[in-house]
Amino acid sequence: MLSTTDIFDRIYSGFIGKAIGVRLGAPVEPTIWTYERIRDTYGEITEFLRDFRNFAADDDTNGPVYFIRALRDYGLGAKAEDVGKTWLNYAAEEHGMYWWGGFGISTEHTAYQNLRAGIPAPQSGSISQNGTTVAEQIGGQIFIDSWGWVHAGDPEKAAEASARAASVAHDGEGLNGARFCAAAIAKAFVARSIEETIESGLSTISPDSTYARVSHAVIAFHAANPTDWRACRDMLTAKWGYDRYPGVCHIIPNAGVLVMALIYGQGDLPRTVEIATMAGWDTDCNAGNAGAVVGTFQQVQPGWDKYRKPINDVVIASGVTGTVNVVDVPSFARELTVLALRLQGREAPNLWVQDFERRGVRFDFDAPGATHAFRTEPLNKITLKGSVDKQVGAARGALEIQLDRLDRGQGGRVFWKPFYRRSDFDDERYRPMFTPLVDDGQAVRFKLWLDPWEGDGNLRVAPYVRRAMSGTIQETGAWHVPSSDGWQDYEFTIPDGDGEAVDEIGILVEYFGRLKFSGRLFFGEFSVSGKGRTIVDPAKEALEWGGITRFTRNRGHWSLEQGRIHAHTASDADAWTGNAYLRDISVSADLQPLSGSSHLVVARAQGTSRFYAAGFQDGEAVILVENHGTTILARTPFMPEQGRDYAVSFSVTSDRLILSIDGRFVLQADDRTLCYGMAGLRLASAGRMSIGRFEIVEA
Repeated sequence: MLSTTDIFDRIYSGFIGKAIGVRLGAPVEPTIWTYERIRDTYGEITEFLRDFRNFAADDDTNGPVYFIRALRDYGLGAKAEDVGKTWLNYAAEEHGMYWWGGFGISTEHTAYQNLRAGIPAPQSGSISQNGTTVAEQIGGQIFIDSWGWVHAGDPEKAAEASARAASVAHDGEGLNGARFCAAAIAKAFVARSIEETIESGLSTISPDSTYARVSHAVIAFHAANPTDWRACRDMLTAKWGYDRYPGVCHIIPNAGVLVMALIYGQGDLPRTVEIATMAGWDTDCNAGNAGAVVGTFQQVQPGWDKYRKPINDVVIASGVTGTVNVVDVPSFARELTVLALRLQGREAPNLWVQDFERRGVRFDFDAPGATHAFRTEPLNKITLKGSVDKQVGAARGALEIQLDRLDRGQGGRVFWKPFYRRSDFDDERYRPMFTPLVDDGQAVRFKLWLDPWEGDGNLRVAPYVRRAMSGTIQETGAWHVPSSDGWQDYEFTIPDGDGEAVDEIGILVEYFGRLKFSGRLFFGEFSVSGKGRTIVDPAKEALEWGGITRFTRNRGHWSLEQGRIHAHTASDADAWTGNAYLRDISVSADLQPLSGSSHLVVARAQGTSRFYAAGFQDGEAVILVENHGTTILARTPFMPEQGRDYAVSFSVTSDRLILSIDGRFVLQADDRTLCYGMAGLRLASAGRMSIGRFEIVEA
């Protein structure tokens, strides 16, 4: 039986491998980047082709992060229909998540529209509904890695679960791709060679399938030509190329590249993802799938560093849940490990269960070489790495801050980012949306241990936070010389930010001695916890990526006008902010109906289709619950005046829901469908509204 640590380490390694492959392949993704153009432009690829301050979201990583949430929302026995609901719930229509290439062109766009039209999975992705071309594009395999990870060591179960998940949008050979990839990942936990993972994946699909035949063609070619992958790629072009398979990105040619990269890469992650990228066709998908398999098999190695360091333990996603979009890879690996253990009928560590729905963050630096996305400015004399030289509690490591010959007055910042803005990215891939992971009033805790090498010991630090809109740095404690005798505890409360989000939490470092200072500062057990408060002053926000900073959105037009949020829609529209795991809260909004019959505030939103809402609707004051269908929980006649400001307050405490308007109690309902989620704003039908101050207070 695999130990909890082995499952966790391999999932962590596999997701790092996935992220490396996607980032390496993305700059040469089709259509203009042909195999020949990649070869003639870059020759042998041995490093990332482009530098990114932060690599923005990609559909290849969106899927593994979000679709596995079906097991959270609908239980460990989630069916295809439940995964279809998960698609609808976490994707903003025609924004982020998938390639929205058009109905009948993009497989995912087609499936989404089918689901919206009431066609459930697996019919939504079937050949009978969409035709063979649409159903057999590459998406059948690129989103399913997490189904392999949560079925660690059990290829058969991984294949069955992945086929159910993939059937939301795919059928035929598309499902074969899902089975193959998930089974290969599951086998990678226990395999002794990369060939075993390939064989295990193929054992879960029909040997008569085209997917199996192209795979065996590659295996046979490799047996005869074990060192010449380019000759194998020529064989694929001649016999299995894009000219033989219709659609934008058919799975069969890319299946050939995937198996080719795996078998010619021989279990080494860098070489495997390099081959998958140089081979062309769907480069980020193939390198991502190959990286997931080999990463799980090989586990993190020093030879990965040139690719691993820029990943820095963070992946950006682009679903509607803004705090989930900042994916801390070790934390996500813990979540998948909890699911894997539960699927095996085993108990997960209690602290990890708490992490599963934690209001806040907990970074323990336990994963091999983990950095938890900490970074430093400036980069010249302060560098970071995961280290095993110091440990805190049960964790196997800590963050090592290396300080190299600091002169008097030199220093910098070491920090983690709980919130991102458009300016943090170099590219527009899949347009992510963010809400802050932390809020004013929460408690920050961490430990430091100074290891001085040379100098007179006068190195001091001060904890701080930075405000996202103004860039203002707030010191949250006195400057202090850390102890060199052992771990020292630090704690502070995030101060009031006058309506600005926090986008950095960390320490300021400064040397004030007379001799040059070199040494190390170890950082461990970082957490942000407790209740917070969120104040949104629209006059201090900005328009970015087609929306408003600090909010995610679905449908409608959201803008800033005269210091207020303006919402306008011809159908329905939603915007959300706050942490994904807010529980007992009061949501207040200065709300002005302008047209239409629905103007609502939202609490415990778990996506587009699961939330509580209260306010004005169809000539009434209402409290409702949306759970893939609307149920009015309480109602009373109330016709709001168009153009008038109302102070709308919606309180959700345990299973009690209370609506107040202008400081007066209006309605109460009791319901226990949802226990956590974001807060937000909603128009359930065509109309407009204007919103001033918006506030979330945790009870």
